[in-house]
Amino acid sequence: MKILVIGTGNMGAGFVKQLAAAGHQVAVTARDIAKAEAIAGQYNAKAVPVAGAAREQDAIVVAVPSAEAVGALRSVGDIDGKVVIDITNPLTADYLGLTVGHSTSASEQIAQALPGAEVVKGFNTVFAQVLAAGANFGGGQKVTVFPASDSERAKQTARTLAESMGFQTMDAGGLKNARYLEPLAGLNIYFGYGAGLGTDIAPTWIHRA
Repeated sequence: MKILVIGTGNMGAGFVKQLAAAGHQVAVTARDIAKAEAIAGQYNAKAVPVAGAAREQDAIVVAVPSAEAVGALRSVGDIDGKVVIDITNPLTADYLGLTVGHSTSASEQIAQALPGAEVVKGFNTVFAQVLAAGANFGGGQKVTVFPASDSERAKQTARTLAESMGFQTMDAGGLKNARYLEPLAGLNIYFGYGAGLGTDIAPTWIHRA
């Protein structure tokens, strides 16, 4: 699959690494093209200029701060009909709260601003350190990704990419359920940093056989 990653932070770099390792054709872009080139060179991907970067891509991973997501997506060209995987969380500056919630979500705001895109929430509950190290926690444990979207095609794309990277997936329903997934990420951040559990953690659900 042809995947564009927007962003060169820890999450963006982790996606480039794992997607390329899974055999996808990965392009990475950012305002600082030198950073994109450095990451691309490290992980057998290619760096592309921001303008027109969405062209011929099957899906776009937006790995920038939540407040910058809409602008970043607009900057890469025509994304009508494109699957957009929103991994962002609308965190406050101290990472201890959310800037939106209850009646909307960052994902819904992206979908409203870019109605031609097929937006799916996913991977936002995964720490960058977990993404970089891989989804297998040993002992039969795999990190879960929770795709939520109103587009079945977008949801299936996120599932396919997640599973190709070794994650397990659980269908999280429609895009409005990003209102639950974003606070879940906030709780995960609290456990990791506030409660001192570290970043080798991830939320999941268990059920009786």
